[in-house]
Amino acid sequence: MPSRQDILNAKILIVDDSPDNIDLMEEILREEGYACVSSTMEPEQVCPLHREHNYDLILLDLQMPGLNGFQVMKGLKEIEQGGYLPVLALTAQPSFKIAALEAGARDFISKPFDLLEVHKRIHNMLEVRLLYKELAQYSKAQQELALHDALTGLPNRRLLEDRIETALQHAARSHAKAAVMYLDLDGFKAINDTYGHAYGDEILKMVSQRLLASSRREDTVARLGGDEFMVVLGEVHSLSDALGPAAKLVEVLNEPFFINDLTLRLSTSIGISLYPDDAESVDALISIADYALYEAKRSGKNRFCTTGTARQKTTSKLPLPSSQAELAPHR
Repeated sequence: MPSRQDILNAKILIVDDSPDNIDLMEEILREEGYACVSSTMEPEQVCPLHREHNYDLILLDLQMPGLNGFQVMKGLKEIEQGGYLPVLALTAQPSFKIAALEAGARDFISKPFDLLEVHKRIHNMLEVRLLYKELAQYSKAQQELALHDALTGLPNRRLLEDRIETALQHAARSHAKAAVMYLDLDGFKAINDTYGHAYGDEILKMVSQRLLASSRREDTVARLGGDEFMVVLGEVHSLSDALGPAAKLVEVLNEPFFINDLTLRLSTSIGISLYPDDAESVDALISIADYALYEAKRSGKNRFCTTGTARQKTTSKLPLPSSQAELAPHR
């Protein structure tokens, strides 16, 4: 529930063609303790101002020259897009009260102003508006959690598939290609079995950081679960554009991981599929990359492999540690 201080710090815009009415309302709000109050006598400026400042409350006079309050509310509805329209209508016409509510206003204040009514209606509407924003933020946070891996913060499979679909659409429009790289860590189980899942979780977080640092900003790095990750490269022109990044990932994940007093080492195997050469659907590209990953594992690990309908290529960048996961005290 919003606190009184939250309510007093809410952003308020007064819209009226009468400077006397604006001065009176500003004085009423100041005396009550509202700290973020602004005003305008130009109704055509309300929508641009709301886009910029996202007001918590707009005190809107309904009878103004040029744009009237009803026309202003029509523009505000387009900005809010189904959200809570934070308009408190100001009117001296009793017939306008119901019309204002039908047009989208949440409440109204009658002119001439009754001080107690003004305070109560403004407070109540701000309380509802701020509560609505809290719920919207909570909903957004829940949505983010549903689309991201809880441990690493990377996109999960659900969001990944949407990102791949978007990459394919962009590639098709620009007559380019897209690459899917399926990664599996070599030797991760040995770390989990030897040192426990807490160390394993630290490794997974460090792996995700290295993958992000070694990828372009426009690429997608996702965790599928366990020790499996995926990197999606958009706007590539040929298979060779994916081989360099794959080799780089093999290299950076072969570098030691330092956790507490230990130096832990593992490696990664990568399978690559290419759109549209290998397939044109998300599921098919993932399946082909998965098969290429299997080939990389079968061929000795610590390498990447690509498998297409008319070609197969396997490349190894670094020697695999003899124990898959080399465990040694950190000096």
